Amino acid sequence: MALEQGSIVEGVVTGITNFGAFVELPGGQTGLVHISEVAEVYVKDINEFLKVNDKVKVKIISVDPKGKIGLSIKQVTAAPRGSSRKPRFQPSFEDKLAKFMKDSDERLSDLKRQTDSKRGGRGSKF
Repeated sequence: MALEQGSIVEGVVTGITNFGAFVELPGGQTGLVHISEVAEVYVKDINEFLKVNDKVKVKIISVDPKGKIGLSIKQVTAAPRGSSRKPRFQPSFEDKLAKFMKDSDERLSDLKRQTDSKRGGRGSKF
């Protein structure tokens, strides 16, 4: 079976490294799923998403002349552009600013409370 760029195939994870996972494709060839192509979210530890011997569907995103095959899992599982999937709630700038100000005030009051207790009350004595 000839592997062509853009085709979707099923493979088995044969190895995991800190930069990606190796997947054995039909025909015995092996390709690499880079850590950035594992999921739509940030992947800090690939072991949270994949294990050795997992069966995965992958999209072939590149085949170079030396025989290296680049694969992607997230391009298979991603919703197509223009789909009716609702976007997640994104807070407005004002909401983010209000949350920041509240957190900042809480931290500042905790810091003042700690420094006042070390000084022995409010203000310093000369």
